[in-house]
Amino acid sequence: MNYGIEINGFNYPKAYLKAIELNLVDFDNWYFIEADQATRRYQSLSDRFPTRKLVPFARRDDNDDIACFEIGKGKGKVVQIIHDFTTEGYEQRGQFMDLWAWMQYALDELIDDERLISEE
Repeated sequence: MNYGIEINGFNYPKAYLKAIELNLVDFDNWYFIEADQATRRYQSLSDRFPTRKLVPFARRDDNDDIACFEIGKGKGKVVQIIHDFTTEGYEQRGQFMDLWAWMQYALDELIDDERLISEE
């Protein structure tokens, strides 16, 4: 599978490249998106939120949240959780200092969901 897109002046953080190398790309609710979808989402995010330079790399399966790197914030390492398809100014849902912090969050959500299912 092909992940990541080329954007002038943006380099993916090393953590992202390592996650791809290790195939750490699917956390049930959250999963990395392939290059074609990332390209389409990048264009639509640019149209909806023109004051931000968001580079999408993952999406949540059960709602419109997407995980993005933001050019110009934290050297492109900060992960933003964006609620897509909303009005500008209402899109921000969360922020993580880097990909590893976001991955821990995604994994914690997976574990919590699995625990709930096993308790039923």
